[in-house]
Amino acid sequence: MAILEVEGLVAGYGRIEVLHGVSLRLQEHSLCAIIGANGAGKTTLLAALSRLIPIREGRAIFDGREITHASSHAVARAGLVQVPEGRRMLAGMSVEENLLVAGEGAGGRTVGADVAAMFERFPTLAPRRALPAGSLSGGEQQMLAFARALMAHPKALLLDEPSMGLAPRLVETVFDLIAEERARGTSILLVEQNARKALALADHAYVLERGSISLEGKGADLLGREEITAAYLGEATP
Repeated sequence: MAILEVEGLVAGYGRIEVLHGVSLRLQEHSLCAIIGANGAGKTTLLAALSRLIPIREGRAIFDGREITHASSHAVARAGLVQVPEGRRMLAGMSVEENLLVAGEGAGGRTVGADVAAMFERFPTLAPRRALPAGSLSGGEQQMLAFARALMAHPKALLLDEPSMGLAPRLVETVFDLIAEERARGTSILLVEQNARKALALADHAYVLERGSISLEGKGADLLGREEITAAYLGEATP
């Protein structure tokens, strides 16, 4: 059963149309990857689904409810939560304050307990709880970005380039975290520059080219296709 259904989605910025009739499905308790070159429209797609930019045409259904014209706040309250590219910390606020703001913004009634749970799940953040979020390393900021999203008890996560700018060791940590969250039952729509790792983890995947879906299939199947290998994995076909 699909928790997120997108049909014929058209979106962009000002007069510029970036997405041209995108359709996709995210199944419950699964991970769906979106891969594509820079400028293909991947971040625009997540922004439209988060209702940060208007959907001009088409429709989006989340958990049985249409969110095409819903507010970004209502979408997050419904359980569709984005971890944005670049982490976007409240840099001058402490790690703990970032979590508290996220929990209160989501209308949580167990915010204190949820913060404690996040420090238990992300132990590197616990000794830094009083430090400004802007002072954290890139990896620590990514952990905080995940923790902030999880404060909302999401049904589905929209992940925008979670491994960008991280050292290889931290990339492994991030993908382990994504796999763990999927195993907990959270549905995940993953936009990721590391196409190899994204496809290896994905139940299903879509290739986005110039604002349109050009290919889709099981993650493992796309990983084995020569044109994907050549275009997105940095390997030439024989």
